[in-house]
Amino acid sequence: QVQLVESGGGLVQAGGSLRLSCAASGRTYITYTMGWFRQAPGKEREYVARITGSGGFTYYADSVKGRFTISRDNAKDTMYLQMNSLKPEDTAVYYCAADRTIGTGAIWHPNYWGKGTLVTVSS
Repeated sequence: QVQLVESGGGLVQAGGSLRLSCAASGRTYITYTMGWFRQAPGKEREYVARITGSGGFTYYADSVKGRFTISRDNAKDTMYLQMNSLKPEDTAVYYCAADRTIGTGAIWHPNYWGKGTLVTVSS
């Protein structure tokens, strides 16, 4: 089993930056693919980005491409999401996710989830 705990959410002004962290626990023989989803009030949960176990592959949603950067430090069992040039429409609860599968393109269905951290971007 894998447990995921997000941190780093908060309030930031438009144009600012914020870094989210996701700490993972529970060892396995396979280094899981990890990524992020988000859900804004009144909207469906949407895919944001993911990174493979070795860090060799990343895939971003069009809405965040060029502004967000996903990375991981396996020695610390931690994944990060660096968010720059934030917009009010980025306001959402951000969820960390993990799975043994890699997925293809924007299609990825992780089985492990964190509880989420709130990011609020003011205009």
